[in-house]
This record gives sequence, structure tokens and C-alpha cells, in this order.
Amino acid sequence: MAAGVLAVAALACAGRPAPAGAAPRAQHARFAIPASARQLVVVSSPTYDPANYLAKFQSFRRANASSPWKPVFPAWQTEIGSGHIVDVRREGDHATPTGVFSFGRTMYGNGADPGEIHEAYHHLVCGDWWDEDPYSDQYNRFVHVACGTTPSFAAWSEALWTDTKSYRYFAVIDFNDNPTVAGLHAPGSGIFLHTWMYGPTQGCIALPVPKLLEVLRWLDPADHPVIEIGTRAEVGHVPPAPA
Repeated sequence: MAAGVLAVAALACAGRPAPAGAAPRAQHARFAIPASARQLVVVSSPTYDPANYLAKFQSFRRANASSPWKPVFPAWQTEIGSGHIVDVRREGDHATPTGVFSFGRTMYGNGADPGEIHEAYHHLVCGDWWDEDPYSDQYNRFVHVACGTTPSFAAWSEALWTDTKSYRYFAVIDFNDNPTVAGLHAPGSGIFLHTWMYGPTQGCIALPVPKLLEVLRWLDPADHPVIEIGTRAEVGHVPPAPA
């Protein structure tokens, strides 16, 4: 998407109109599934502002890039952010970002090691933070400091070990990563797939613990899993799960 935006901007500065259909093509590219992906999670809603902050959570697997996607788990309800679903996110708006994202290579939680997961599991301890200060050198990263120490980024950030409700278990969704955009126009940080809240999240995706653990145990880095988030129109190329 960034390349498409820069290209359009360059044409505008040169006094030439952007080619017809450039914006739709750039938007479609944001929802392209990598050919390497064999596991896919889809979070979708008819609109950007679904009732009660609930969207649909679907899971698919395929043998290879030329094979059809086949449903894995039944379709479930999932909680989204209180800022609804948005195409352009900003730090602190509590919205759930649209697009296609990979998952982090470490899973975290305040709960005991769930076992049978394919990723490393880090049991949260005192001093474990997610840095959400857009002016910090470690913005949008897991950071451990000495227990009892208040880091300079604390006012913006999450003391992960203190939230035993949301963070009983979670996987990191690689939003605003590689590269990470920081500073005034930072699009946000700390977007996770975590434990059910019984209400809207701060931008994350949430499932009840039994379903969440099913998904976390299913995700396998060897299958290059990704999550696609958007309205039904945006993710419409993915086949629906059976009723």
C-alpha cells in the first residue's frame, strides 16, 4: 500500500493525474494473501461499525497456493476494538486495523503454558511490557525491565503481567511492523489475538479461552499463517464457512 500511495503522490506533484483505478488497485493489494500462506484467519463484518463490536472469525487451510481454501473451525463471533474497524488507524484510537498481517513468533500469557503450540511460549512476569509510546526507541515491541522499575514509556504502554483478563493468552498480530512507523503519525501498536473481554477491546481481536487455545495450537509457522481483517466487501474473495 505504501508504494501505491507514494506513486500516486509523485504523479500529483508532477502535475499529472493518477491513473484510473490506482486507488482500488492499492486497496486490493492490502488484502492480497501471500502465496506462501497455508493457514488463514479471516475477521470480517458487514460494516466498519458492527453491532456490539462483534465480527465473524473464520479459519481456513490450503495445501498450497493453487489449492482451494477449506474451513478448519466453525465460524465464531469475535470481539473487536471500541473504535470499530478502520482502514487508517492512529495510535490510541482503539480501532481494529484492516489488512493482512502475519503472526509473531512468540505467544504470551499470564496463564500456565498451554502446551501443544508450535511457537515459543513466554509466561508473563513482573516487568513485562508492550511499549506503545510512539516516541520510544522500542515502540511496538515487547520489553522487559526490572520488576518494580517504571520505564520511561510507561504512561503510554501496557504492563502485560497485570492484565490477567485480556492477556491470559495472546498471539501478536504483526501490525505496524517491518517497518514500524513511529512518531506523530504512528498507526498504532500492540494489536493482539487475545482472551474474550465481554465487551470491546482496544483494537485487538478477542475469543473465549477454549476457542482461543484451539487457534493458538493450530497456528503453525511452517504454514506461514496470516490474519485478514476487513469488511465483507474487502475480504470477499475468501470463501464463506459453511452455515
